[in-house]
Amino acid sequence: MTDSSYKFLLVTGLLSLAAAAVAFFADAKDWAAPLLILGLPALAFGMRRFEILKGLTYPIVILAAAATAMFYPQYFIQIGDFKLSGLIIPLLQIIMFGMGTTMTFNDFMGILKTPRAVVLGICCQFAIMPFLGFAIAHSFGFPPEIAAGVILIGCSPSGLASNVMALIAKANVPLSITITTCTTLLAPVLTPLLMKTLAGQLVEINFWKMMWDIIQMIIVPLFIGFIINQYFKKIAALLKDYLPFISMAGIALILMVMIAAGQKSLMNVGWLLIVAVLIHNLGGFLLGYGAGKLFGMNEADSRTIAIEVGLQNGGLASGLANQMGKIATIGLAPALFGTTMNITGSILAGWWGRGKKDLSEKAKLQGAKSNDSQ
Repeated sequence: MTDSSYKFLLVTGLLSLAAAAVAFFADAKDWAAPLLILGLPALAFGMRRFEILKGLTYPIVILAAAATAMFYPQYFIQIGDFKLSGLIIPLLQIIMFGMGTTMTFNDFMGILKTPRAVVLGICCQFAIMPFLGFAIAHSFGFPPEIAAGVILIGCSPSGLASNVMALIAKANVPLSITITTCTTLLAPVLTPLLMKTLAGQLVEINFWKMMWDIIQMIIVPLFIGFIINQYFKKIAALLKDYLPFISMAGIALILMVMIAAGQKSLMNVGWLLIVAVLIHNLGGFLLGYGAGKLFGMNEADSRTIAIEVGLQNGGLASGLANQMGKIATIGLAPALFGTTMNITGSILAGWWGRGKKDLSEKAKLQGAKSNDSQ
């Protein structure tokens, strides 16, 4: 695209959002919704002209998708006799398959290379977020199924976007990949166990069914993708050109279906739930980073743990809510968390990534100097 095209999109986006704000406060909400939905994508793609802002393109597009589903839910619930919620599990399986095609045996070697950091990351992931979610859910006094959704997103493994965010933040990408992989593989046991313990009084939790659902949704497609990447290199190389775009589109569609299904419930608890989800997300970043520093991790590793803890697998939580038949209630918090974490995670990663030095390399150099002086 030319500079003039980027400028046109940027100006169009800003003017549309300004007009949407005016229409909203003037009580012309029929105009506010389409102007907002037009303005967000235009702004997102216009910002790609600026290196410092281009990382926000996908989060803003996700925000536009969420707004579209919120204002026009009727288009994302059912087409003819087919309920669009039936797409959630297949889309999640495709996304996890795509993750599997990027995995190698070296990812598991990270456990041997940095066992302390990996164990700390896993412990933080399955301690901080579930119990923080439990505290938030009860503090806000949400209805049982809404509260269970807040706890569910906390009990999920690391988010799939964490590896990209770690790269942008100049954190420890191999460590990020290792923690994501380990928490994902532990999820079939730890997620239902934590849900049974923390949310069992709010909603009925079938431990074995949830375990089997997680195995079907993430472990099986992840394993198939891993096998293809190891033994069918040409197929894996071909798939890698398309799967990232399919995965991004799949995440956006899952989000839209979830928000559309829960639109009525969201109207009742909307702003309160958004605040709760934001506290949960930012609390994960803060406590994860603090835990890294507390246990003597270097800056790159502390950033990595913060990102891993703060970004959750919203797709898995959405799939589980759908399997429980509670997509419109338990599924609300995962849908909102997925939108929020993409925005906050991109901003945090961009802020941390402003420096020119690679912190992981800096840490290695400092370690080498320390060894030389001994």
